[in-house]
Amino acid sequence: MLDWLQPGITLAACESASPLERIDTRLLLMHGLGLTRIQLITQSELILNTEQLAIMDELFSRRIQGEPIAYIVQEREFFGLNFHVTPDVLIPRPDTELLVELALRYAPANSRLLDMGTGSGAIAVTIAHQRPDLQVTAIDVSSSALAIAQENAKRHLPAGKVEFLCSDWYAALSENKFQTIISNPPYIVANDAHLQQGDLRFEPINALTDHADGLSAYREIVTQAHLHLLADGWILLEHGYDQAEAVRALLTLASFTEVQSWRDLAEIERVSGGKLPMKT
Repeated sequence: MLDWLQPGITLAACESASPLERIDTRLLLMHGLGLTRIQLITQSELILNTEQLAIMDELFSRRIQGEPIAYIVQEREFFGLNFHVTPDVLIPRPDTELLVELALRYAPANSRLLDMGTGSGAIAVTIAHQRPDLQVTAIDVSSSALAIAQENAKRHLPAGKVEFLCSDWYAALSENKFQTIISNPPYIVANDAHLQQGDLRFEPINALTDHADGLSAYREIVTQAHLHLLADGWILLEHGYDQAEAVRALLTLASFTEVQSWRDLAEIERVSGGKLPMKT
Protein backbone atom coordinates (compact mmCIF):
# COMPACT_ATOMS: atom_id res chain seq x y z
CA MET A 1 0.00 0.00 0.00
CA LEU A 2 1.25 3.49 -0.85
CA ASP A 3 2.48 5.13 2.34
CA TRP A 4 0.09 8.09 2.04
CA LEU A 5 -2.94 5.93 1.22
CA GLN A 6 -3.83 4.54 4.64
CA PRO A 7 -7.03 3.36 6.41
CA GLY A 8 -9.19 6.25 7.57
CA ILE A 9 -8.26 8.56 4.69
CA THR A 10 -11.06 10.67 3.20
CA LEU A 11 -11.57 11.69 -0.40
CA ALA A 12 -10.44 15.22 0.42
CA ALA A 13 -7.32 13.98 2.21
CA CYS A 14 -6.60 11.63 -0.69
CA GLU A 15 -6.66 14.55 -3.11
CA SER A 16 -4.33 16.57 -0.89
CA ALA A 17 -1.87 13.75 -0.24
CA SER A 18 -1.59 12.41 -3.77
CA PRO A 19 1.75 13.22 -5.48
CA LEU A 20 0.01 13.24 -8.86
CA GLU A 21 -1.36 16.27 -10.66
CA ARG A 22 -4.75 17.21 -9.26
CA ILE A 23 -6.61 16.46 -12.48
CA ASP A 24 -5.06 12.97 -12.65
CA THR A 25 -5.94 12.33 -9.01
CA ARG A 26 -9.54 13.33 -9.58
CA LEU A 27 -9.88 11.26 -12.74
CA LEU A 28 -8.53 8.19 -10.97
CA LEU A 29 -10.83 8.68 -7.98
CA MET A 30 -13.88 9.09 -10.20
CA HIS A 31 -12.93 6.03 -12.25
CA GLY A 32 -11.95 3.80 -9.35
CA LEU A 33 -14.83 4.69 -7.05
CA GLY A 34 -17.53 5.23 -9.68
CA LEU A 35 -18.10 8.85 -8.70
CA THR A 36 -19.14 11.84 -10.75
CA ARG A 37 -17.26 15.14 -10.57
CA ILE A 38 -20.06 16.57 -8.41
CA GLN A 39 -20.03 13.57 -6.06
CA LEU A 40 -16.30 13.95 -5.64
CA ILE A 41 -16.96 17.40 -4.19
CA THR A 42 -20.14 16.72 -2.22
CA GLN A 43 -18.77 13.51 -0.68
CA SER A 44 -15.32 14.88 0.13
CA GLU A 45 -15.44 13.57 3.72
CA LEU A 46 -16.21 10.01 2.63
CA ILE A 47 -13.77 7.56 4.24
CA LEU A 48 -12.40 4.95 1.85
CA ASN A 49 -13.09 1.36 2.94
CA THR A 50 -10.65 -1.54 2.57
CA GLU A 51 -11.86 -2.53 -0.88
CA GLN A 52 -11.75 1.06 -2.13
CA LEU A 53 -8.24 1.52 -0.73
CA ALA A 54 -7.04 -1.54 -2.62
CA ILE A 55 -8.57 -0.29 -5.87
CA MET A 56 -7.07 3.15 -5.51
CA ASP A 57 -3.69 1.78 -4.49
CA GLU A 58 -3.51 -0.13 -7.78
CA LEU A 59 -4.67 2.81 -9.90
CA PHE A 60 -2.42 5.38 -8.26
CA SER A 61 0.57 3.00 -8.45
CA ARG A 62 0.05 2.46 -12.18
CA ARG A 63 -0.02 6.20 -12.81
CA ILE A 64 3.00 6.87 -10.60
CA GLN A 65 4.89 4.30 -12.68
CA GLY A 66 4.09 6.33 -15.79
CA GLU A 67 1.16 4.50 -17.36
CA PRO A 68 -0.96 7.00 -19.33
CA ILE A 69 -4.07 8.17 -17.53
CA ALA A 70 -6.10 7.44 -20.68
CA TYR A 71 -5.20 3.74 -20.55
CA ILE A 72 -5.96 3.50 -16.85
CA VAL A 73 -9.43 5.07 -17.09
CA GLN A 74 -9.85 3.73 -20.65
CA GLU A 75 -11.21 7.05 -21.89
CA ARG A 76 -9.94 10.10 -23.76
CA GLU A 77 -11.86 13.12 -24.99
CA PHE A 78 -11.33 14.17 -28.59
CA PHE A 79 -13.22 16.91 -30.42
CA GLY A 80 -15.80 16.99 -27.64
CA LEU A 81 -16.52 13.24 -27.73
CA ASN A 82 -15.35 10.58 -25.26
CA PHE A 83 -13.52 7.64 -26.85
CA HIS A 84 -12.74 4.24 -25.38
CA VAL A 85 -9.00 3.55 -25.59
CA THR A 86 -6.81 0.59 -24.66
CA PRO A 87 -3.11 -0.21 -25.24
CA ASP A 88 -4.20 -1.61 -28.64
CA VAL A 89 -4.61 1.93 -29.99
CA LEU A 90 -2.87 5.29 -29.84
CA ILE A 91 -4.25 7.83 -27.42
CA PRO A 92 -6.06 10.57 -29.40
CA ARG A 93 -4.22 13.89 -29.11
CA PRO A 94 -5.32 17.50 -29.52
CA ASP A 95 -2.81 17.97 -32.37
CA THR A 96 -4.88 15.62 -34.51
CA GLU A 97 -7.95 17.83 -34.26
CA LEU A 98 -6.35 19.94 -37.02
CA LEU A 99 -6.56 16.96 -39.40
CA VAL A 100 -10.26 16.59 -38.57
CA GLU A 101 -10.92 20.31 -39.09
CA LEU A 102 -9.24 20.21 -42.50
CA ALA A 103 -11.13 17.09 -43.53
CA LEU A 104 -14.41 18.76 -42.59
CA ARG A 105 -13.39 21.80 -44.64
CA TYR A 106 -12.20 20.05 -47.79
CA ALA A 107 -14.55 17.05 -48.06
CA PRO A 108 -17.33 17.92 -50.55
CA ALA A 109 -20.95 17.51 -49.52
CA ASN A 110 -22.37 13.98 -49.84
CA SER A 111 -18.98 12.54 -50.75
CA ARG A 112 -16.87 9.56 -49.71
CA LEU A 113 -13.95 9.88 -47.29
CA LEU A 114 -11.26 7.34 -46.38
CA ASP A 115 -9.43 7.33 -43.04
CA MET A 116 -6.29 5.20 -43.26
CA GLY A 117 -4.89 3.65 -40.08
CA THR A 118 -7.94 4.56 -38.00
CA GLY A 119 -6.75 3.17 -34.63
CA SER A 120 -9.36 4.08 -32.02
CA GLY A 121 -11.57 5.47 -34.77
CA ALA A 122 -11.43 8.93 -33.21
CA ILE A 123 -10.84 10.67 -36.54
CA ALA A 124 -13.37 8.73 -38.61
CA VAL A 125 -16.08 8.74 -35.94
CA THR A 126 -15.65 12.44 -35.24
CA ILE A 127 -15.90 13.32 -38.93
CA ALA A 128 -18.99 11.14 -39.39
CA HIS A 129 -20.51 12.71 -36.28
CA GLN A 130 -19.84 16.24 -37.53
CA ARG A 131 -20.76 15.54 -41.16
CA PRO A 132 -23.62 13.01 -41.44
CA ASP A 133 -23.69 13.64 -45.20
CA LEU A 134 -20.33 11.92 -45.69
CA GLN A 135 -19.82 8.22 -46.42
CA VAL A 136 -16.83 7.36 -44.23
CA THR A 137 -14.63 4.28 -44.62
CA ALA A 138 -11.98 3.53 -41.98
CA ILE A 139 -9.20 0.97 -42.37
CA ASP A 140 -6.56 -0.49 -40.09
CA VAL A 141 -4.25 -3.48 -40.31
CA SER A 142 -4.89 -4.30 -36.64
CA SER A 143 -8.06 -6.28 -35.92
CA SER A 144 -7.74 -5.33 -32.24
CA ALA A 145 -7.71 -1.64 -33.13
CA LEU A 146 -10.71 -2.09 -35.42
CA ALA A 147 -12.68 -3.68 -32.58
CA ILE A 148 -12.06 -0.56 -30.46
CA ALA A 149 -12.96 1.71 -33.39
CA GLN A 150 -16.21 -0.14 -34.00
CA GLU A 151 -17.08 0.14 -30.31
CA ASN A 152 -16.51 3.90 -30.46
CA ALA A 153 -18.66 4.16 -33.57
CA LYS A 154 -21.51 2.43 -31.72
CA ARG A 155 -21.17 5.01 -28.93
CA HIS A 156 -21.63 8.02 -31.12
CA LEU A 157 -23.16 7.07 -34.46
CA PRO A 158 -26.10 5.24 -36.01
CA ALA A 159 -25.37 1.63 -36.96
CA GLY A 160 -23.38 1.29 -40.18
CA LYS A 161 -22.51 4.97 -40.43
CA VAL A 162 -18.78 4.16 -40.78
CA GLU A 163 -17.56 1.22 -42.83
CA PHE A 164 -14.61 -0.54 -41.18
CA LEU A 165 -12.17 -2.71 -43.10
CA CYS A 166 -9.12 -4.69 -42.01
CA SER A 167 -6.56 -3.63 -44.58
CA ASP A 168 -2.82 -3.12 -44.97
CA TRP A 169 -3.17 0.38 -46.38
CA TYR A 170 -5.02 0.12 -49.72
CA ALA A 171 -4.85 -3.69 -50.03
CA ALA A 172 -8.51 -4.48 -49.22
CA LEU A 173 -10.07 -1.54 -51.07
CA SER A 174 -10.15 -3.09 -54.56
CA GLU A 175 -11.26 -0.30 -56.92
CA ASN A 176 -13.09 1.88 -54.38
CA LYS A 177 -12.71 5.62 -55.01
CA PHE A 178 -12.97 8.52 -52.58
CA GLN A 179 -13.19 12.30 -52.77
CA THR A 180 -10.99 12.70 -49.68
CA ILE A 181 -8.21 10.54 -48.19
CA ILE A 182 -6.81 11.31 -44.75
CA SER A 183 -4.30 9.60 -42.51
CA ASN A 184 -2.25 9.94 -39.35
CA PRO A 185 0.19 7.09 -40.04
CA PRO A 186 3.22 5.89 -38.03
CA TYR A 187 5.86 8.58 -38.53
CA ILE A 188 8.43 8.37 -35.72
CA VAL A 189 11.88 7.34 -36.93
CA ALA A 190 13.11 3.93 -35.79
CA ASN A 191 14.99 4.02 -32.46
CA ASP A 192 13.99 7.63 -31.79
CA ALA A 193 14.64 8.40 -28.12
CA HIS A 194 11.05 9.65 -27.68
CA LEU A 195 9.79 6.08 -28.06
CA GLN A 196 11.27 5.34 -24.63
CA GLN A 197 9.81 8.41 -22.96
CA GLY A 198 6.48 9.41 -21.42
CA ASP A 199 3.23 7.94 -22.72
CA LEU A 200 4.88 6.58 -25.87
CA ARG A 201 6.47 3.78 -23.80
CA PHE A 202 3.00 2.28 -23.34
CA GLU A 203 1.47 2.87 -26.78
CA PRO A 204 1.46 0.29 -29.63
CA ILE A 205 4.88 0.53 -31.26
CA ASN A 206 3.65 -0.27 -34.79
CA ALA A 207 1.25 2.67 -34.65
CA LEU A 208 4.07 5.02 -33.65
CA THR A 209 6.97 4.12 -35.92
CA ASP A 210 7.46 2.60 -39.36
CA HIS A 211 10.71 1.05 -38.03
CA ALA A 212 12.52 2.99 -40.75
CA ASP A 213 13.01 6.65 -41.65
CA GLY A 214 9.51 7.75 -40.59
CA LEU A 215 8.37 8.32 -44.17
CA SER A 216 7.70 4.83 -45.54
CA ALA A 217 3.96 4.98 -44.80
CA TYR A 218 3.69 8.33 -46.58
CA ARG A 219 5.45 6.94 -49.65
CA GLU A 220 2.99 4.07 -49.89
CA ILE A 221 -0.08 6.21 -49.21
CA VAL A 222 0.90 8.97 -51.63
CA THR A 223 2.21 6.87 -54.52
CA GLN A 224 -0.91 4.69 -54.60
CA ALA A 225 -3.41 7.46 -53.86
CA HIS A 226 -4.25 8.12 -57.52
CA LEU A 227 -5.79 4.63 -57.72
CA HIS A 228 -8.33 5.45 -55.00
CA LEU A 229 -8.74 9.25 -55.08
CA LEU A 230 -11.10 10.94 -57.49
CA ALA A 231 -9.88 13.85 -59.60
CA ASP A 232 -10.03 17.13 -57.69
CA GLY A 233 -9.98 15.13 -54.46
CA TRP A 234 -7.78 16.04 -51.53
CA ILE A 235 -5.30 13.98 -49.55
CA LEU A 236 -4.50 15.24 -46.03
CA LEU A 237 -1.70 13.75 -43.94
CA GLU A 238 -0.69 14.41 -40.35
CA HIS A 239 3.05 14.14 -39.68
CA GLY A 240 5.84 14.93 -37.24
CA TYR A 241 7.02 18.41 -36.38
CA ASP A 242 9.98 18.23 -38.79
CA GLN A 243 8.47 16.25 -41.68
CA ALA A 244 6.35 18.84 -43.52
CA GLU A 245 8.92 19.57 -46.21
CA ALA A 246 9.53 15.88 -46.91
CA VAL A 247 5.81 15.08 -47.13
CA ARG A 248 5.21 18.05 -49.44
CA ALA A 249 8.03 16.77 -51.67
CA LEU A 250 6.37 13.35 -51.90
CA LEU A 251 3.05 14.95 -52.85
CA THR A 252 4.68 17.16 -55.49
CA LEU A 253 6.59 14.19 -56.94
CA ALA A 254 3.27 12.32 -57.23
CA SER A 255 1.86 15.24 -59.29
CA PHE A 256 -0.49 16.62 -56.63
CA THR A 257 -1.33 20.31 -56.96
CA GLU A 258 -1.99 23.04 -54.39
CA VAL A 259 0.48 21.25 -52.11
CA GLN A 260 0.70 22.99 -48.75
CA SER A 261 1.06 22.55 -44.99
CA TRP A 262 -1.12 23.76 -42.14
CA ARG A 263 0.04 24.75 -38.66
CA ASP A 264 -1.42 23.54 -35.38
CA LEU A 265 -2.09 25.69 -32.31
CA ALA A 266 1.60 25.50 -31.40
CA GLU A 267 2.46 26.99 -34.83
CA ILE A 268 4.02 23.68 -35.93
CA GLU A 269 3.42 22.47 -39.49
CA ARG A 270 1.33 19.43 -38.51
CA VAL A 271 -0.68 18.48 -41.63
CA SER A 272 0.29 18.54 -45.29
CA GLY A 273 -1.85 17.84 -48.31
CA GLY A 274 -2.60 18.36 -51.94
CA LYS A 275 -5.22 17.95 -54.64
CA LEU A 276 -5.27 15.36 -57.38
CA PRO A 277 -5.59 17.27 -60.67
CA MET A 278 -8.21 16.59 -63.29
CA LYS A 279 -6.97 14.44 -66.16
CA THR A 280 -6.18 16.39 -69.30
